[in-house]
Amino acid sequence: MPDYIVRNIDLAPSGRLKIDWVRAHMPVLNAIREEFERDKPFAGLRVALSIHLEAKTAYLAEVVQAGGAKVAITGSNPLSTQDDVTAALAAAGLNVYAWYNATDQEYKEHLLHVLDTRPQIVIDDGGDLVNLLHTERKGQASDIIGGCEETTTGVRRLEALDREGKLLFPMMAVNNAFCKYLFDNRYGTGESAWSGIMRTTNLVVAGKVVVVLGYGWCGKGIAMRAKGLGARVIVCEVDPVRAIEACMDGYQVLSSEQAASEGDVFVTVTGCRDVLRRSHFNKMKDGAILANAGHFDVEINKPELAGLTVERRLARQNVEQFTLADGRRIYLLAEGRLVNLAAGDGHPAEIMDMSFAIQALSARHIKESAGKMSKKLYRVPEEIDRRVAYLKLKSLGIEIDHLTGEQSEYMSNWQE
Repeated sequence: MPDYIVRNIDLAPSGRLKIDWVRAHMPVLNAIREEFERDKPFAGLRVALSIHLEAKTAYLAEVVQAGGAKVAITGSNPLSTQDDVTAALAAAGLNVYAWYNATDQEYKEHLLHVLDTRPQIVIDDGGDLVNLLHTERKGQASDIIGGCEETTTGVRRLEALDREGKLLFPMMAVNNAFCKYLFDNRYGTGESAWSGIMRTTNLVVAGKVVVVLGYGWCGKGIAMRAKGLGARVIVCEVDPVRAIEACMDGYQVLSSEQAASEGDVFVTVTGCRDVLRRSHFNKMKDGAILANAGHFDVEINKPELAGLTVERRLARQNVEQFTLADGRRIYLLAEGRLVNLAAGDGHPAEIMDMSFAIQALSARHIKESAGKMSKKLYRVPEEIDRRVAYLKLKSLGIEIDHLTGEQSEYMSNWQE
């Protein structure tokens, strides 16, 4: 098996500049790296990562490597991999199997190459590695001490496996840690999705009607940033509680069928399939723009859109124009893949600093708890969440108050 499969190893210097830039803006992960270099918590272990392969995730891989691990890494989406970053990791001695715009077959082969390294810990984003370890590579599951899952979509798959009692090794729901979803999902997605949309289209947001489909933490961030950019925001939801929340946050709440004729820009962020489909396309304005910020490219039904189309062409890089029989044009960004990474650089480094600190410390927790954890889905321990929060505050130069002994007693004693 080759040490790496990348497009062009000569791109390594460009990728190294990107990695060095984010490293300079990730103080929490830097502090953890210092610990890992000293303590070598992963000495002798093989760690596999399937994650959006750009500079920030590359640095996470290097932090794990600094902890003594033999690291193998691939992408978790064909359009989010950056070829210069993969080259830089390969040059640094990691096993890298990924390139931009991989075919479905190539993408799967890259995942299998990573599993060929016989990992003992997995760090997944979306669940593709874990899926293979429960299907085609089920025989390798006994090698796995445990793993971490980065995103909502992957955690949902793990929850389904856990409910059915079919999870073959312990997994940590990193996405559900407070220092992940409150910041990464909300502020990271909110900022990076609009960065990707604006960079790709070069169109103004102010004055437009933006339809946000899904009001989880990612949807909250996207709606908040759209409002801040001057858009009128409509929210579509299937959860009645979230719909009330969106209403009280000041947004118009409509069904997706009602919103279809209103929107100028549609952003799906649900983790579900067929959120925008034929009935919606038939009602959309000429020039409507469609973007997806969910993990998989199933939220916008591309086959149904293509089925209504009499002509399609590339209008601009990462912008495909679909012309319908009545002359209306609908624009799809980044092939319906998650727009913040397929058409941008992903979340800001300062945000991912916390998320990847959670990942690194959760991986260490798995190693230290080997043999003590059941084949279940676990929450990230509170002490990891709080430690990351304190490290982040320290990096920002912020001091906060602490309870006195008397206050702690008062808060914990029912007799008070």
